[in-house]
Amino acid sequence: MKKLYIIAILLTFTYTSCKEDVFLTEKPQDALYADNLFESYDGFRLAVNALLDWPRQERSEMIQSAELGIIWKIGVDNGWSNAELSWTRGLNKYNVDLNPEMQFINGDTGGRDGIFLILYKAIAAANTVITRGQNPDVDWQGGSVQQNEVNKNLMVAHAHLIRAWAYRHLVYTFGAVPITTEEITGVNYRNDWERSPVPDVQAFIVEDLKFAEEYLPDYSDNVLVLSKVIAQHYLAEMYLWMNDPAKAEEEALKVVNNPRYKLITQRYGVNASKPGVAFMDQFLNGNILPSEGDTEALWIFPNTDVLEAIGARGNAMRRTWVVNYNSYAPYTPENGGRGLARGGMTAWAFSIYEPQDDRFSKYAIAKSYTNSDGITITNTQTSASQMNVNNNKWASTRKWDWTYADPSLWNASYSYADQTYIRLADTYLLLAEAYFKQGKLAESAGMINQIRTRSHATPIVADGSTITMDYILDERSRELVTEENRRETLIRTGKLLERARNPLYNKFTTAIQDFQVLLPVPQKVIDANTGKKMEQNPGY
Repeated sequence: MKKLYIIAILLTFTYTSCKEDVFLTEKPQDALYADNLFESYDGFRLAVNALLDWPRQERSEMIQSAELGIIWKIGVDNGWSNAELSWTRGLNKYNVDLNPEMQFINGDTGGRDGIFLILYKAIAAANTVITRGQNPDVDWQGGSVQQNEVNKNLMVAHAHLIRAWAYRHLVYTFGAVPITTEEITGVNYRNDWERSPVPDVQAFIVEDLKFAEEYLPDYSDNVLVLSKVIAQHYLAEMYLWMNDPAKAEEEALKVVNNPRYKLITQRYGVNASKPGVAFMDQFLNGNILPSEGDTEALWIFPNTDVLEAIGARGNAMRRTWVVNYNSYAPYTPENGGRGLARGGMTAWAFSIYEPQDDRFSKYAIAKSYTNSDGITITNTQTSASQMNVNNNKWASTRKWDWTYADPSLWNASYSYADQTYIRLADTYLLLAEAYFKQGKLAESAGMINQIRTRSHATPIVADGSTITMDYILDERSRELVTEENRRETLIRTGKLLERARNPLYNKFTTAIQDFQVLLPVPQKVIDANTGKKMEQNPGY
């Protein structure tokens, strides 16, 4: 089932062609085209399988040598670029390299798109599914009018969710962006796009998420059928950004109170009999799926351990976040596998844990490596004075350590294993924030303490009197570092400039200017919009 992603389908249904062309009105039966793909539920299922690959690209190497999502994880309080390259330097230090032609934004000379166009391609694919789903002639294969409607709404709801996911990234990253809801065809090409204001984009995202919430199932143990808890989680986050904490509380509670999802508090799974901590069990290959005992994952990226299998997409999280230690110890599963340290936790991110916190234990943070002679070398570094570019002795998170069952893949660059994308702990902290913003301090403390107790951290006072927004952000870092798209969280809470400018958090980011809260619109997009001038974000 995990191999059913057919990525090539995206190339066949993102665009359709002019109906006047007699040749193209034929229906070839030996290939997939939009006009014969979207005739039945089976066709829509294949299209949605492909659609679900777009979010997985966030953790893949779409530009060069790092997860695409690093764009939202460095240049912030808890993340920096250790092995700095030209395309990460701009975000790492907020210098002139952050411009409309940087690789992550504009794409590269090899023809690979930057993040802006990748997200709009996801939107175009989602729009095609939504538009084609309204065709009354589709055979939804339900066997009854009622089941046909269920099948239709299930497929279309996935498209609404993915479209919301893409617009969420776009509006956090670029601010005002064009809204498009139409399938792109040969007759509706446009070059006069206008950027919609942020509140309009937020409202559009909410509309999409509400559709997904209504028609996705309460729970799914099928990795190709997403659950409505994902939409509810994103709704809680969006309502917080829109300064409506009461609605955020309502949506987050739906997730927290769903009996099928629970925090992992006990050891389980493939390494349960070995030394370790419950917090880290949920990151191990073989422990990710609901069928494997994972009750905390809300959204799972399925994959396969077979290199180059159909539908497999190389995952770059280990390559990005594990330090490049091979000058003094070999790449082995025990040492965490092959890493390049394109990203890393900041010294501040290491400093905010208590010593007994499981999230700072040797099972969660790599503090030593074993060399070829079997000698353990304890030489990892975590202090601000040692936080220098290309430091191969810098400590690193173990969330993305070796993710193969097969040790023969010891030197593979990428992981092809399952990974969790959103966890219930994140929703708990969104709910804590919603409570805090409404003055429900005891309730906020209760949510935070469930997170802290799980990891044996000292609970905060039960009345919540010590909670601040900064404390919630600190706890989010302790729990979600390298998982959370931290830049988006800091933009949502209005804390990016404050924290980036304070060398306490990250000594590399102090030069950030006000306008750099938003990233520049790609120059190629502005140049192509010849029908109407598209304004660049101020300052670029």
